[in-house]
Amino acid sequence: MTPYLLAMPWLGLLLWVRFGTRFPTELAEASSGGRSSDAWPSLSVVVPARNEAINIVGCLRSLTSSDYPSFEIVVVDDRSEDLTAELARSVPKRNAARITVIDGRPLPPGWLGKPWACHQGVQAATGELVLFTDADTRHGPQLARRAAAAVEEDGADLMTLVGRQLMETFWERLVQPHIFLLMLTRFPDFERLARNRRWRDGVANGQFLLFRRAAYEAIGGHAAVRNEVAEDLALAQHVKRSGLRLRIRGAERHLATRMYRSLPQLVEGWSKNVVMGGLQAFSPWFRPVLPVVSLMAEIGFWLVAPAVLVAWSTGSVIDAWPAVVAGVDSGQLVLWAATVYGLSAVLWGDWTRRMGARPLYGALYPLGAGVASYILLRAWVRGPSVEWKGRRYRLPPVSERA
Repeated sequence: MTPYLLAMPWLGLLLWVRFGTRFPTELAEASSGGRSSDAWPSLSVVVPARNEAINIVGCLRSLTSSDYPSFEIVVVDDRSEDLTAELARSVPKRNAARITVIDGRPLPPGWLGKPWACHQGVQAATGELVLFTDADTRHGPQLARRAAAAVEEDGADLMTLVGRQLMETFWERLVQPHIFLLMLTRFPDFERLARNRRWRDGVANGQFLLFRRAAYEAIGGHAAVRNEVAEDLALAQHVKRSGLRLRIRGAERHLATRMYRSLPQLVEGWSKNVVMGGLQAFSPWFRPVLPVVSLMAEIGFWLVAPAVLVAWSTGSVIDAWPAVVAGVDSGQLVLWAATVYGLSAVLWGDWTRRMGARPLYGALYPLGAGVASYILLRAWVRGPSVEWKGRRYRLPPVSERA
């Protein structure tokens, strides 16, 4: 029974992931309710874009198909080195009142690229509601209307949506679930945490941030988060600290995002914010140990048992184990490792299915854990040094930005 008892933490994790984590409530259908087009607040959609030639046309086409009564689109070309601006200007406005493409100004000292692009975009926007969305998103025709209706229904000052992640390659389907589950260990119930009064529980999805313009300006806009690598989380925290209303809803049927398209992109993209961004969500006393705790947990929970099974299958290490740990024979160790691997494979299979990929990828979870561990280590070693899309930044300590 000892190997099975030692595997109980993994059973507990399986049950927690299955029953203890909550996805936000899906957006309700938004009927016109007899309202005329003029009764809906005007909407400005701001799309910051740097080197997004592969994404920008698809994003804009989805936005221009919106059935929202009155909206404009402002694209900020953040000094791209590809054809982003030209492609954005080629997209017909369709249902939008206009598409404005702005050539971004040089990055000033103390600013990161995305906050600076958003700051420029909102200066050109005219809407009563302002939606910040990424160039790698796809929007359903009813999404903007449903989100605006939810803002009114919830009395929200910031409405953020959680859509579905598009994962089309082998490594996306292995690595993305690990990173998102790591986030859920801090935010297991986005919707409930958004409603409480603790500002550090504020979290938002930068792929869809819908502000009342007055609230956005009241918190200082993107100037207030100019040097934040996880500016979405920081904006949500500013909303809560100001006594304004943050709300989170689900939109898996209407909002989709493909964040990264290859293993190198996954590593580079998540390395820039998985540690520095995560630190902002924790109290100062825990920040010094958070990177090492996260890394050790990723290795301990997901890599040790598979390593034991590999060692046993090759006959290279297991026979020496009793000499290392008195009282534990190799048979018990292998039985423990097999039990842990089985429970973990079920856990990751279920979680991967919930994220939209085939559950069979759960059996290969050690590969995803290995990459996630490397990303955590890489981000930890780099510390405040961040590199993204050809730019290098050095961030101030998180404690100075808390």
